[in-house]
Amino acid sequence: MRTIPTKILGQSAIVGCVVFSLLYLFILRQPPGSTLLISKSEPRQSGASLGNIENSTLGFERIYVVNLPSRTDRRDGLVLMSSLTGIKLDWINGVDGDAVPDKALPQPASHETIKSANIGSWRAHLNALQAVVENNLGSALILEDDADWDIRIKKQLQDFALTSRALLQPLSSTPHSYADPTLRNPQMTPGMPEEISFDRLPSTVSPTTSPYGDDWDVLWLGHCGTEFPNTKLPSRADQSKRLPRGRVVHTNDETVPENDYLHYMSEEDDPRKTYPPHTRITHHVMGSICSLGYAVSQRGARRLLYELGVRKFDGAFDVMLRDTCDGNNDRPRGICLTVQPQLFNHHRPAGHGSYHSDISEHEEKIFEKPETEMIRWSTRMNLLKLIKGESDYDDQWPDQI
Repeated sequence: MRTIPTKILGQSAIVGCVVFSLLYLFILRQPPGSTLLISKSEPRQSGASLGNIENSTLGFERIYVVNLPSRTDRRDGLVLMSSLTGIKLDWINGVDGDAVPDKALPQPASHETIKSANIGSWRAHLNALQAVVENNLGSALILEDDADWDIRIKKQLQDFALTSRALLQPLSSTPHSYADPTLRNPQMTPGMPEEISFDRLPSTVSPTTSPYGDDWDVLWLGHCGTEFPNTKLPSRADQSKRLPRGRVVHTNDETVPENDYLHYMSEEDDPRKTYPPHTRITHHVMGSICSLGYAVSQRGARRLLYELGVRKFDGAFDVMLRDTCDGNNDRPRGICLTVQPQLFNHHRPAGHGSYHSDISEHEEKIFEKPETEMIRWSTRMNLLKLIKGESDYDDQWPDQI
């Protein structure tokens, strides 16, 4: 057995005493009430590396799914989808609107002015936001239970994160400037700034709190339609002047279907008139509808919980969410990004069309085949192949030869 010389032991002891003394003095010099530990009241932050989007919660701290317990069909499908694509889901029970009394509704809402189904939807989404705030989550993705996504969702979200950073993060060369000059002062910067190409993204300061950037309230990743802020169009010029107008254009995205398969809300500003096939565009929210899939930061969750749960309840949840992003209807504007085509969309199973929604009325016709619009390698539509371990995935919207 080898012995350590007494001289070396003595030196080690002296070094240890010095280090302990310095640490003790450092602690004594801390301001009253300070601590070397992270305060539990501070939101825990997801890592900001793009690689974290490969994790089981897609770079967010948690993924919540709003699901009516009676819709076991939807939960069965999502449990399989999440398991087979390496995604972890947490569940928020849907709410029966009739069970929510008028006295629990912020003014001016009542059961006489808002449908019971919309009240139930509002309450369930507020419960999800409440969970984000209560658990001090840095961010969370909130999905409806009929959501579908491409098998390549993690790569898609990494690309989206690069675009959101380009729009939200300061430039590396001039930390107080942004690639989108309208981000901080839309009204002070007239017109539409130049578009940013995905192939020539600016060098920006690396985010520290989220892979998607440090300064956002909502990332509206699943919707039924949205518009571009565009001061060149008379119909939306006034509103667009209040919103950041930068956009990142990602061409040659093989996960985007050809133009014939796409549907856009605006006819006068249809991206297919301007951009080539297989183009996806990231921009600030304007006029979005359907809260199918959206992420919130801790700041965003707090703002929404106050605006929609404490201050005022005057419409369907997705309409109020839109107002908080657009700065309409006496709502303060948040920082909200979206993407076209969307990354999450409604899956429509085969069967009676009226089963497609528990809130609004849908077509009474019978759907012979299931489909998910604008999602090429639908996870829901490829469940059997994923279960079998096959990789020749069915493309719902193949390129036309």
